[in-house]
Amino acid sequence: MRSWITPHAAPQRIGILLFNAFSMHCLANTVEPLRAANGFVGRRVYDWHFLTMDGLPVTSSSGLRVEVHGRLASSDGHLLVVMPSYRFRDYATPEVGRGLRMARARYSMMAGFDTGSWLLAYSRVLMGRRATIHHEEFDSFAETFPEVRAVRERVVFDEDFITCGGVVTAFEAIMELIGRHHGEALRLEVATLFMSPEATRAQPVVTARGRTVARAIRLMQEHLEDPLTIAEVARRIGRSQKELSTRTRDELGATPQAVYRRLRLILARKLVSETDLTIAEIALRTGYDTPSAMTRAFREEFGVSPRQIRSN
Repeated sequence: MRSWITPHAAPQRIGILLFNAFSMHCLANTVEPLRAANGFVGRRVYDWHFLTMDGLPVTSSSGLRVEVHGRLASSDGHLLVVMPSYRFRDYATPEVGRGLRMARARYSMMAGFDTGSWLLAYSRVLMGRRATIHHEEFDSFAETFPEVRAVRERVVFDEDFITCGGVVTAFEAIMELIGRHHGEALRLEVATLFMSPEATRAQPVVTARGRTVARAIRLMQEHLEDPLTIAEVARRIGRSQKELSTRTRDELGATPQAVYRRLRLILARKLVSETDLTIAEIALRTGYDTPSAMTRAFREEFGVSPRQIRSN
């Protein structure tokens, strides 16, 4: 996987190729995490452009008309996301195939979200690659394109290609992309933004791929004001501390302690930015014994103190 991100680099250009009857849910799951990442970093690290084959407006499956920025043929960038959704077989045409093959030379990476894998496979750019597609289309996909190594997985990264199996997994794919190129800290911060307690209970996969790590994160989020030891977290989810540490490192690239600390400091920054609570009160609400301990950890994590944020 190529590393895009360098300090103060120009925004990463993402083209999103839409077709009539595309899924707004899939589009939102793709774009909203990018918008949030820009906000947390404090500058535009991602730019996205809506594209069609002919440069004309497109209408979603729910009837929402979207103005686009241009034609596929005149675009380039770091990542092209192909998003046909419901009428994907209709769009498997020689024109689309040629357009995608030509786009391969202009984009560093290509992605098929929801049913976008079908068009990538049709264009023959996925030959020999591991790829997945929406679960309802998987058997037909594997039979139609035997030159593609079809796998039943939620999200597949294969060198410069990304494929996923539906609208929910589009969110997971973008979150993984953010983590791979900006670091786990930003990925976790963006994931936290999109979680409510209800959503976390219903779908913990938004922060971790495996149930063990997802349950641990959920427990940590329930105990930000009164932090548990990692040993206690492991005990409550029925795992050993060693197993929890291993799985957290494998899935998130960080220790459980680092993840827990980050969650507490994300809450601290939110309280600093959005409330009039004193620093001492914020320290208590995020599980720190003293304001100075919280301020020290805050500065180490974000590079500024809580008071500096409030003075801006």
